Amino acid sequence: MQNKTMNLRNMVLIAMLGAIAFILMYLEIPLPFIAPAFYEMDFSEVPVLIGAFAMGPGAGVAIEFLKILLHTLLRGTSTAYVGEIANFVVGCALVVPAGLLYRRKKTRGHALAGMALGTVLMVTAGSLINAYVLLPWYANHFFAGAGGMEGILAVGAQVHAGAGTLLGFVLLCVAPFNLIKGVVVSGVTMLLYKRVSVVIKGHGAEGAVDRRKEKTA
Repeated sequence: MQNKTMNLRNMVLIAMLGAIAFILMYLEIPLPFIAPAFYEMDFSEVPVLIGAFAMGPGAGVAIEFLKILLHTLLRGTSTAYVGEIANFVVGCALVVPAGLLYRRKKTRGHALAGMALGTVLMVTAGSLINAYVLLPWYANHFFAGAGGMEGILAVGAQVHAGAGTLLGFVLLCVAPFNLIKGVVVSGVTMLLYKRVSVVIKGHGAEGAVDRRKEKTA
């Protein structure tokens, strides 16, 4: 009975955090000094990371999937689902390693190490997906009348002189953008998690035991 209650509670929390993550996708911030204007940072991975820390990496993946699903159902897709799938993969690259390391040992150090590893993997996954999937797709569908890939690289060269090639664009625009996003999202998560986890885990005896185990101080 207790397991059923916990499963139901986790499902409710996943739904709630997924909805919050979806809303946060609307709060986009451009980083014009790093990447072209069509790259915008949001904080939607913060509730996903919080869920992964509180309920495990599987819950983090579920929240990430729900976020993308809500975005697709309510806003549609302008990329034939290519952008949504890429967003899911890149988000999981950050969240899963963080959740796995934190589940292994629930300390602040493991949380930081997990998010650092996740950020590195997110930068790597984001760079590869942009180079081989997203940028070619956007070049064929959105920049077809503006020179295709050359048009995208020309926009990148306006931000960084060395971004006029695909490798330069990925190294100077895409990788730093994802690095900054990973660092900022991780920092916000660390500031919020301890406070939010009190609500997520509850105020009862079980929650008190869990909080004693977590030396995130």
